[in-house]
Amino acid sequence: MESAEIARRFLRFFEERGHQVVPSASLIAEDPTLLLVNAGMVPFKPYFLGQRKPPASRLATAQKCVRTPDIDEVGKTTRHATFFQMLGNFSFGDYFKAEVIPYAWDLLTKPESDGGFGFPEDKLWATVYLDDDEAFDIWHNKVGLPVERIQRRGLEDNYWHMGVAGPGGPCSEIYYDRGPEYGKDGGPIADENRFLEVWNLVFMQEMLREVRTKVDFDIEAELPAKNIDTGMGLERMAAILQGVDNIYEIDTTYKILDKAAELTKVRYGRDARADVSLRVIADHVRTGTMLVADGVAPSNEGRGYVLRRILRRSIRNLRLLGSGEERYMHTLTDVAIDVMGEQYPELKADAPQIHAVIDAEETSFLGTLRTGTAIFDVAVEETKRKSGTSLSGDQAFKLHDTYGFPIDLTLEMAAEQGLKVDEEGFRRLMAVQKENAKADAKAKKTGNADISIFGTLLEQAGKVDFLGYDVTEADAAIIGILVDGSTVPVAGQGTTVEIVLGRTPFYAEGGGQLADQGVIRTAGGEVEILDVQSPIKGLAVHRGRVRQGEIKVGDEARAEVDVERRRAISRSHSATHLVHRGFKNALGETAAQAGSENSPGRFRFDFTAAGAVPPSVLRDVEDEVNAVLINDLKVNAFYTSQAEARAMGALAMFGEKYGDEVRVVEIGDYSRELCGGTHVHSSGQLGLVKVLGEQSVGAGVRRVEALVGIDAFRFLARESLLVAQLSEQLKARREELPERIEGIVTRLRTAEKDLEKLRSAQVLQIAGELAAQARDLGGVSVVTHRAPDGTGADDLRKLALDVRGRFPADRPVVIMIAGAPSDRPVVVAAVNEAGRERGLKAGRLVGVAAKALGGGGGGKDDVAQGGGTRVESIADALHAVEQSIGEQFS
Repeated sequence: MESAEIARRFLRFFEERGHQVVPSASLIAEDPTLLLVNAGMVPFKPYFLGQRKPPASRLATAQKCVRTPDIDEVGKTTRHATFFQMLGNFSFGDYFKAEVIPYAWDLLTKPESDGGFGFPEDKLWATVYLDDDEAFDIWHNKVGLPVERIQRRGLEDNYWHMGVAGPGGPCSEIYYDRGPEYGKDGGPIADENRFLEVWNLVFMQEMLREVRTKVDFDIEAELPAKNIDTGMGLERMAAILQGVDNIYEIDTTYKILDKAAELTKVRYGRDARADVSLRVIADHVRTGTMLVADGVAPSNEGRGYVLRRILRRSIRNLRLLGSGEERYMHTLTDVAIDVMGEQYPELKADAPQIHAVIDAEETSFLGTLRTGTAIFDVAVEETKRKSGTSLSGDQAFKLHDTYGFPIDLTLEMAAEQGLKVDEEGFRRLMAVQKENAKADAKAKKTGNADISIFGTLLEQAGKVDFLGYDVTEADAAIIGILVDGSTVPVAGQGTTVEIVLGRTPFYAEGGGQLADQGVIRTAGGEVEILDVQSPIKGLAVHRGRVRQGEIKVGDEARAEVDVERRRAISRSHSATHLVHRGFKNALGETAAQAGSENSPGRFRFDFTAAGAVPPSVLRDVEDEVNAVLINDLKVNAFYTSQAEARAMGALAMFGEKYGDEVRVVEIGDYSRELCGGTHVHSSGQLGLVKVLGEQSVGAGVRRVEALVGIDAFRFLARESLLVAQLSEQLKARREELPERIEGIVTRLRTAEKDLEKLRSAQVLQIAGELAAQARDLGGVSVVTHRAPDGTGADDLRKLALDVRGRFPADRPVVIMIAGAPSDRPVVVAAVNEAGRERGLKAGRLVGVAAKALGGGGGGKDDVAQGGGTRVESIADALHAVEQSIGEQFS
């Protein structure tokens, strides 16, 4: 039974029993304490905490999840994975144990031909919490499970809570006996490899006050309304129903693994190390594909870093399998989209954008790997120069943390060089990093945002109607006032407040559009509104300061939007739609919106692209958009179903999730896009769009910034004035300026090169004189010299090598040249082969000089360079070198 069919059967079973099927939430968690959704119940957490009202008392879902704490174990075992799907049925104050346990038994044991999973009854076991006699009785007397196949377990195994104060309760887990070939008999307590957990039924019946650890918490009281939360791992179920040993052999994973093996010409099951790499690739490509599809872009922080690490581990493991510089991620991503596409059709629709992001990250990381390899080579050279046999833990950690080298890659490359690696030192540094990460996560967890107060206000106000599409002023009642996060009945002058109205013309920040500003007036007071946010869907919270008088809950108010600011923002938003369409026309459908910000008179637009956009394309897009403005196309907005909107070709922001009913904004026949923002009435109202330029904001994502309307006109006016000034100063017509300026720049560069050559020649002129002045120290010819201030470091190096080359090859020679190129001293040492045979090393001598200068340095035995901070100590540094050589041969 394929994974998609397992999910269909689960959801259909519960839909037939009165559950509302809820699509998987995005992997990007709404919970501010989480980077990603890491458990099936996470999207429902606000319902269990009473912060929001669920859409129905019975829900069922197949939820995408990503969990990365054990990422380094992925592939090493067949149990660990980063991406998984959790099937769940939920009850909020509706049914409880007496219904959910029979539901589970019915679905698991019903024949496949009747829509069930067809598990043999004698293969199923259950566990219950130690004193949960009610669940034990239901399993035995209502379901008919023999007493010997029901086991009692403690808090560690059979009690569940969210890790914070809130609801919790005992749970009952269902296990499948895979047979004696997988381990010993005796049920889950004896062997959880043979007895595999397939479903966890959580009975939320208690309110927890203090939660210190998994097993240490305080129970405050029984919940007045008891809830059900269940979780069935789809991948684990697939392994059982498809008759394979582990999650890496199921349909949605093995096809990726098999393709990776084919591409790298490796056979799975032949070599343990290769098998680990293939499993990492299979898991991570699937995870990366799902994250990118939900709008995550690779970056160096937050969830973007999670994605980057996952993609780079895939690429590294492909290299370990011998891929070299070949780029296989595109093909593997294609397989992932294909195998997951039946469950998530949006993957196929968004395939071009997904490829654009992942392909760009692969290109970027292959370059990083080359850089990291160069750093590794330097570390190896340094280790061998010091007659070492092992790379330090610091070096291995730097390669891992800065350049993304996993320890196994460093170990392999070091072995090729005949070196070991200080793994203990590396693990110690990794442990410190991990502890810091845990401490950070704990700090974030204790700061769990409580939005229950907004949930209460939403219940009081109902869904707050947004009137701003049609009006910018409206009368409304004040439903709630918050000060410092707490509700208050009244707020006086000077107080910073958050206000909830029954309806509002103010636009709450969203979809890239900045929030409206303006004023709310009552009979007794006036509030300046500086920001509007929507902390939970359906609620608008107006943030500002009481300018005069006082405001009270229940007051009738007049809400007035700053009209000119709104119009300027609306022009920017409409311009974003036009630029989006323009880039798709110029670059193809892969140029998908990946973010935006619409400000008064200015906007930025992020889109997926494999590389930099040529200036000619920017110019063409700008021309095309401004042609649309001249044609003054009508702007029209309407509501329709998401399916109908997609059928008519409406663009959607890549990674954004929309409801069943969507708002479509059309600009003539040129642009059609899903959007909840405010817009102009016709394209001509934009006046002018001026693209300022583009830049990279991450792998596979480019950013364009542009001006709109009067701001664009003012920019062009300033540009015109500047050009006029240049034309006057250079005595050239405007069209001649580029050529004239290029000629001036060329001449300046030529002059600088000539000056550099002259300066170098002057420095080298004294080489013969310096060689003639060499001192003999213990049979070594020693030259120390301070070059004129301003002499560049390269010239100091050239002079040292030139002087060294003027001595016979069999004569030991040390040359030490010092100078101050800017305000800091630099020293260069050169030792010939005869000198090195006598035990003289340039790197050590530079260290002696640099110490006297208050700095450091080093390098190879033949040539080395260093520096410091004390220019006044150059003479002392040169003397210290002479003294060191004299002592060595005295």
